[in-house]
Amino acid sequence: MSFLRRPRWNPYAVGAAIGVLSWTVFALVDKPLGVTTALTGLAGACAAPFVGADTVAANAYFKQHVFKADYGLLFLGGIALGALLSAALSGSLRAEAVPAVWRERFGPSVAKRFAAAFVGGVLAMFGARLADGCTSGNGISGSLQLAVGGWTFFLTLFASGLVTAAVLFGLPRSPKA
Repeated sequence: MSFLRRPRWNPYAVGAAIGVLSWTVFALVDKPLGVTTALTGLAGACAAPFVGADTVAANAYFKQHVFKADYGLLFLGGIALGALLSAALSGSLRAEAVPAVWRERFGPSVAKRFAAAFVGGVLAMFGARLADGCTSGNGISGSLQLAVGGWTFFLTLFASGLVTAAVLFGLPRSPKA
């Protein structure tokens, strides 16, 4: 089990494991992998004490995504717990408000980093809900089913990731001879 202590895992082995996980989820719960639906339901449940359960129940969006304690919620919690456990086992668990790669490019401001993370999270969640699925739902499950939408999502995801990385961090410079 020493592979669990590695900070980086073999991407081919991880890809195969995600494929097996996806097949297992299909076999056991007859649903594709996905977390944004569970996250949306959880958001509605968290909003209820602040805005009232009646307000959440009357909201057209939350009517479609009612909070359920099902496999999606377990999967959502498992992602967070798995990431925490992986970081702890590999020795890379640490709390840092401003990662080094961010600090080098944008400076040490914690507020700026948190604001950017919040806006990025909101945009990612908005995009996932607009697309009616997240990376795991549209990308992994969709592409495993050979759905055109799944492959379109993955290609768009990678292309926009490359463009975003180039805009935020610049293009790699070739070493001078």
